Amino acid sequence: MTSDFSYAAYEDAGVKTKSSKKIEKGLKRLLIIAVIVLIAQIIWLFGISPFIPFSTIEIHGFENLSRAEIIKIAGINENSSFVSTNVKETQEKLMNYILIESARVEKSFPDKLLISLSPREEVAVALTNIGPRQQMIYLDSKGVFFKITDSASVSEKLPVISGIEDPQLGMRLPAGLVPLVESISVIAGKSPELLAAISEIRVERKAWDGFELVLYPVHSSIRVRIENNLTEDVIRYMLLMLNVFESDSQKPQEIDFRSGMGSYKIKEQYDGR
Repeated sequence: MTSDFSYAAYEDAGVKTKSSKKIEKGLKRLLIIAVIVLIAQIIWLFGISPFIPFSTIEIHGFENLSRAEIIKIAGINENSSFVSTNVKETQEKLMNYILIESARVEKSFPDKLLISLSPREEVAVALTNIGPRQQMIYLDSKGVFFKITDSASVSEKLPVISGIEDPQLGMRLPAGLVPLVESISVIAGKSPELLAAISEIRVERKAWDGFELVLYPVHSSIRVRIENNLTEDVIRYMLLMLNVFESDSQKPQEIDFRSGMGSYKIKEQYDGR
């Protein structure tokens, strides 16, 4: 009985050993296959994908240019890839386009590109000469003249800035006048009704240095002269003063606010004697 039992136990142990070896071989094969697959994925991910053309190009923030135009301006073509595309150079190309104020370009590994654009926004217009014709040119809050348009297309809410000598596309305002368009942008955002009360802002250079402004109200023939510091308070004070003269038969041609107090002179009428 002992001998038979021992032989059966030995036989069972042999079966288990063979079964274990098969399992080990199976696991080794699976491990080898997994390693091969992993290496193939790594080679594809890091060695091939970054070199193939972008599978996705996302563009946000600009409605006035088509997708094809933006891609062309950015210098992206059908062969552009994660490896071949220089983000800094692409951003510079986009920002060199006159209608674009800022651009952000990001690559997402391994084959995606994201382009985010901010267009220039008009805060005022000016007159410019295009050949024999006079046309309007838009001005943004950074002092850049960026788009020519017909007068019929210009919103009545935009003030006209005059006194700038022959503005052209891509031209910038003198540094001393940039605060003016910045102020116009702020007032347009906070109190557009105040800005709408002014039809024209004429820039005049001072005899020695700097600029002063002459404001032409929409509903009054009286012009207002101020320092180069257009603010909401200045416009409110201007409207208050103009309201005082609304029913007066003897109106001044100009009110001078440069000293901080409104001063004016009424022209004496000649009676012929």
